[in-house]
Amino acid sequence: MASYLSSKTAGHTLRQASKLALAVNLALFSHITLAQQTSEAAVEKTEVITITGSRIARTELVASSPVASVDEVQIQLDRAVNVEDITAKLPQAAAGANATGATVGDSLGSSTIDLRSLGQNRTLVLINGTRAMPFSFRNSVDVNIIPAGLIKRVDVLTGGAAAVYGADAVAGVVNFIMDDKFDGVELSASYETADGGGEKMNTEAVFGGDIANGRGHITGYVGYSERKALLAGERDWAMQNSGSIINSGGFYTDVASGNTFGIDDNGGVTAGRNTVNVTDQRYLTQPMDRLSAGLFFNTEFNDYVELYGRGMYAKVKVTGAGSAGQTPISVNEQVTLTANNPYIPASVRDLISFDANGNALVNVERNLGLGVQYTEAVRESSQFQLGLKGILTDSLSYDVYAQYGLTDETSSIYNNAYRNNNSGVSRFGALANTVDIFDPQLDLSSFSVPLLFANRERTQSVLAATVSGDSAPLFELPAGAVSYALGYEYRKETGKQIPGDAFRNGTSFSSAGVFDMDASFDSKEVYAEVLVPLFFDTAFAEQLDVEGAYRVSEYSNTDAENTWKLGINWAINSDIRIRASRQTAFRAPNLGEFASPITALSLALFDQTSEQFVPRFAGRFDGDPCLLGTGNAEQCARYGAAPVGTPFDASTASYTFGGNPDIKPEQAVSSTLGLVYTPSYLKGFDVTLDYYTIEITDAVSQIQPAAALKNCYIDNPVAGNPLCDAVRRNPQTGLISTAIVNDFNLAAVKQDGVDLAVNYRFDAPAVIGGSMKLAYQGTIITKQTRQDNATLPAIDCKGTFGSACSGDFASVLQADYKHRMTLDWNLDTLGVQLGWRRIGEVDSAANRSISIGAQNYIDLSASWQATDELSVTAGIDNLLDKDPPLPFSGANHFNTVSDYSVLGRTVGISLRYKPAF
Repeated sequence: MASYLSSKTAGHTLRQASKLALAVNLALFSHITLAQQTSEAAVEKTEVITITGSRIARTELVASSPVASVDEVQIQLDRAVNVEDITAKLPQAAAGANATGATVGDSLGSSTIDLRSLGQNRTLVLINGTRAMPFSFRNSVDVNIIPAGLIKRVDVLTGGAAAVYGADAVAGVVNFIMDDKFDGVELSASYETADGGGEKMNTEAVFGGDIANGRGHITGYVGYSERKALLAGERDWAMQNSGSIINSGGFYTDVASGNTFGIDDNGGVTAGRNTVNVTDQRYLTQPMDRLSAGLFFNTEFNDYVELYGRGMYAKVKVTGAGSAGQTPISVNEQVTLTANNPYIPASVRDLISFDANGNALVNVERNLGLGVQYTEAVRESSQFQLGLKGILTDSLSYDVYAQYGLTDETSSIYNNAYRNNNSGVSRFGALANTVDIFDPQLDLSSFSVPLLFANRERTQSVLAATVSGDSAPLFELPAGAVSYALGYEYRKETGKQIPGDAFRNGTSFSSAGVFDMDASFDSKEVYAEVLVPLFFDTAFAEQLDVEGAYRVSEYSNTDAENTWKLGINWAINSDIRIRASRQTAFRAPNLGEFASPITALSLALFDQTSEQFVPRFAGRFDGDPCLLGTGNAEQCARYGAAPVGTPFDASTASYTFGGNPDIKPEQAVSSTLGLVYTPSYLKGFDVTLDYYTIEITDAVSQIQPAAALKNCYIDNPVAGNPLCDAVRRNPQTGLISTAIVNDFNLAAVKQDGVDLAVNYRFDAPAVIGGSMKLAYQGTIITKQTRQDNATLPAIDCKGTFGSACSGDFASVLQADYKHRMTLDWNLDTLGVQLGWRRIGEVDSAANRSISIGAQNYIDLSASWQATDELSVTAGIDNLLDKDPPLPFSGANHFNTVSDYSVLGRTVGISLRYKPAF
């Protein structure tokens, strides 16, 4: 379409070329290749482009909304195997779900993007400006399905963009621009390794060329990547503060007499319980392999019609903790032992009370010796798009496309087992007298079969049509024609899940939260966007444009809100540009929020004092303040809590989570004010400074039991505190019975901040020659508050970590400062880059009593164009081998926070071969 518009608008070429030259000089993108073009080249080709954050095709590279970019050169220097390798270094992004698997729910080894730590469900992910296929019921996109080797640019638009792109763009948009005009063949391979494990390997082939006698183009790719496991035992820091579980020898209690004894790992009889620590066998990072393939194409039928489309497929297999965790399964049940059992050790036979029939009831606590549990998820994702675009007149174009995506996933849990046989009889109890259950080396592997956790299917269908153009045939303002875009979009989302029978019926040894689902919703939206040039080439404004957008939405599952955007783009002169915007956004309840049934897990999985504790659940439940003596005595009495010191077994309580059919949409308002400075007196220098504010109301959130108990009994111990109802007590015992962690419109979230980007290209000192480039991208949070309920005061979340300030628990770090700075040196065929990443100091969100100091990571990489056909890139990330910080309390992943690197120093190399034909 760009070529059509270029050829059909010759009458506007001079003005458009002048505007493009100005735009190039004021380019906001930090690393965008287009911004490096000279204005002379721009004059020769006045190609119309579509920028992230707008549907209006234009010649400018700048818009009223701030966009940060990472270009292909930087991606290659980072030796990105997966998209996670790219997004993990973005200052604007928090961890989201990632390779550490420190998240819960339906993440299952995915990698998601969480802009501004506002939640992965509030970040919209696009591929070439259209929605990427989500995999989860929470609408998150596993970005590992996107081929890193074909990415031309990654645009990050922070702030709401619902008026342009629809729901979900509350925190912002991440747009992956693919190189769908690739020519030739390129083969690439890369390898990255850390000490002890976690290696990553990738091979990829990309090809492309013209078709249909030059009237079209096709680009394809096929690739395979693999990430090896890194176990907690490979890192000393991960083994600190680790817990133990019952050993495979077991602990035995004669029910009649109360006599007890244990069996140690060597088969010896002991008076007490024997335990084993299996933390070293747990996954610190999850192994993954991925096969991906895809095709992008376009062909011009004539001067007015172009057919285009894409097909993308990825099969990802991830092995990780899953909802069952990784604790080995064990028994804790009463079995009947017979007096003629030949396996009972002679030294303990007198401790067992046999009745007149020669039977004794003995409670057995024993690790079954099957090893740590793990979940294997196989996820196949595909997306197909077919569209027509072209021109209707010299000033009017159209774009119509249909898009369908499908994610099909099967997950199974290994080293678990059915507890009972088909008759409902305990399988372990049935063999108590036929095998030596006192032998710690007893092989019970026949017990274990892979148990289906769930089959899940997720679909997304989109049909969209846009008409865009300008007012030139009817009128022009003194500064030019008014540009506009009008469109309609229909979208349908479906989600189905069928649990495995062992977990639906609770007949497995270790439970896991899973549910049946068959839900869907659809939306119909009409949108309009306009760009009005007010001034051009005047004394006070070389260019002044005003933008506006409005979207009318109708959703089948909620009362949708209409959204709007206003923006201004003012180039005072060739050196200074000011931009500002204000826009509303909304996020409709996703499938998981409005349709998930209530699912219950044992609270013991979240209790660090329990043998069933799952490390990745750390921080969600820290005990009952009333029993620990830290709670307000009057408040504890008011809610009928048991006395201080009362024993509490968390396995008798439940942790419930799920959706809410009465949930309402989230509302958001965001504003930005920015400055772009490209001084003519300092060639190669540009700086962008953008202030933003985002306010979200009716935010969908969950209250973790630790936060609810602390607020109810410590921070705000008053009658009627609504958070007290999130943790219910047994009225007879006064002990916790249920922690309710369902979705509600609980929170109001506000965040203000500043993004700063600086680039400076200059000649290197004569002694070394070549050129140099200094680049800086930083984000500073000036205010971040969260109000969990309208009756409660807002809490200060700026510069914190922990679940008290986390919306979806995937990211628990709210750093108030992050940056990435790079210094490049290029000489002929050689390039070297030194990088510095910094995460600022943070305090515990619970009470700010624990601090994590600022973390600095130094990266070094080099690229060499060995021949015209072969390029080599090598590098070291975390050059100084810095371990992650260990706050212990508030950690969500083996004593640390998943936003910090757990690998340590990594060394990598990549090769790219592009033969000349």
